[in-house]
Amino acid sequence: MSNEQPVLELEGLSVTLPAGADRPYAVEDVSFAVRKQEILCVVGESGSGKSVTAHTVMGLLPRKQLTPVRGAIRLLGENLLEKTPQQLRDLRGARMSMIFQEPMTALNPVHRAGDQIEEVLRIHTDLSEKQRLARVLEVMDAVRLPDPQKMRHSYPHQLSGGQRQRIMIAAALALEPALLIADEPTTALDVTTQAQILKLIKDIQREHDTGVLFITHDFGVVADIADRVVVMQTGKVVEEGPTERLLKSPQHAYTRMLISAVPSLTPRHREEPARSQVVLSTRNLNKIYGGGGFFQKAREVHAAKDVTLDIRRGETLGIVGESGSGKSTVARCIVRLIDPSGGQIFIDDDDIALLPTRLLRRHRRRVQIVFQDPYRSLNPRLTIGKSLVEGPMNFGLSRKAAWERARDLMNLVGLDPKAVDRFPHQFSGGQRQRICIARALAMEPEVLVADEAVSALDVSVQAQVLELLDKVRAKFDLAMLFITHDLRVAAQVCDSVAVMHRGVVVEYGRTAALFADPQHAYTKSSSKPRPVATGPSVNSKNPRPHKRERPRGQNWGAGLLGRSG
Repeated sequence: MSNEQPVLELEGLSVTLPAGADRPYAVEDVSFAVRKQEILCVVGESGSGKSVTAHTVMGLLPRKQLTPVRGAIRLLGENLLEKTPQQLRDLRGARMSMIFQEPMTALNPVHRAGDQIEEVLRIHTDLSEKQRLARVLEVMDAVRLPDPQKMRHSYPHQLSGGQRQRIMIAAALALEPALLIADEPTTALDVTTQAQILKLIKDIQREHDTGVLFITHDFGVVADIADRVVVMQTGKVVEEGPTERLLKSPQHAYTRMLISAVPSLTPRHREEPARSQVVLSTRNLNKIYGGGGFFQKAREVHAAKDVTLDIRRGETLGIVGESGSGKSTVARCIVRLIDPSGGQIFIDDDDIALLPTRLLRRHRRRVQIVFQDPYRSLNPRLTIGKSLVEGPMNFGLSRKAAWERARDLMNLVGLDPKAVDRFPHQFSGGQRQRICIARALAMEPEVLVADEAVSALDVSVQAQVLELLDKVRAKFDLAMLFITHDLRVAAQVCDSVAVMHRGVVVEYGRTAALFADPQHAYTKSSSKPRPVATGPSVNSKNPRPHKRERPRGQNWGAGLLGRSG
């Protein structure tokens, strides 16, 4: 094994940043190797250089902004830094492929899924149209897509997040490349879909000679999938080693910090509050989506069914469930971003469920929402300050008072008040999420809804934002509705938890009690630990007896109750 030529080898790679950046190099003197049938995870916070490293390998760096200046990148022995753009284009797809973090932006929305897989074959092979179609169906079946014949005619918006990610993997695997790079491919997926995608990648690695470079910030993913781990900080490799050793006995202080930032499954102790006023409640809330067309049979989807919840002042209620469980639908109905099909939504004694839009305006200020993706939530053409003052000024606050409030809120969320003149792209993901929280607080709401507000953040920034949300809840005596697919996160911020499954609240109670003794079969089944993850099995093509064990005593997986589900 040690004498085999690596699939990928980086040797002393350095990539410069533009003049005026906070450091001279995006990555500096980075060296590591990925072998055949091996999964190497690169871990680090946002800005650590892990994605820049992956994009440098693929030859996808933005021109004149990031420039490789030293080192070598060898793919099966060939130095990629010596290749022309056309030679790199020929290698992409044929010998190396990449799965991106957000398939909805990586896929072309106006092309059918099958056509986007076929494009790889059309560019890189001489196969006939009939042969290309056969290969498309074969690779779609290989990534466990249901009904490939029908699925290839679907557009990206007609697929679920997990299905879109499988289309991306199918396109990446169409030519069976030697190197597969996966850049945060499971970050935005719910725990069940995430587990399926991770299993799929492990199966691919097991059945072929593929080397996998897996970029992630999630140590649950690392424990489940990695053979070896590289930890990066501010562009440099600070630690490298076998997964079991590194997770059990991290040597570098930065690695220890990242591991300690992983949310615990044990609910944080929260004082049992006096029964405070119910600020917002739902009674038998329903949302039904209808579908169909000229040649399609109409059908109804009950996204939320008879949902009854109470959110009290000064308390946080969490709604937890998989993708498609209805939790975000409930949140959007409460904020009236979508109209409920039935039931009641009370703010104090006012039922806003079926109010027409013209009568909703006075209630808009009272309930504010923070979304999952802060970059898409902020207008890229407006400075941060203008985004913060827009709402209050629309509701009658003077310009001077609105700007004073904006600067005070920037300070509250831990950002420099002088930064109000900067644009969203000049902030990190965690900073942008803090700005979104400040914007919601600018309206002085009674209820704050956080819809997957930390799921796309790395663990250390996630911990900071969770602490901030808890701080503002206590400071302003807010009622908070916290939507998440990770009950480890809910354990740290929620006083009560509602578990949703297929549009129905199947369990509802105080967080500590629910974690200690879940009653519903769905909650129980989701909390059962998965068997210890193992590495590639021995196969006749490339015998490689190897076993990878998850460190014991640590709930690394990402099941509904924080364990592997």
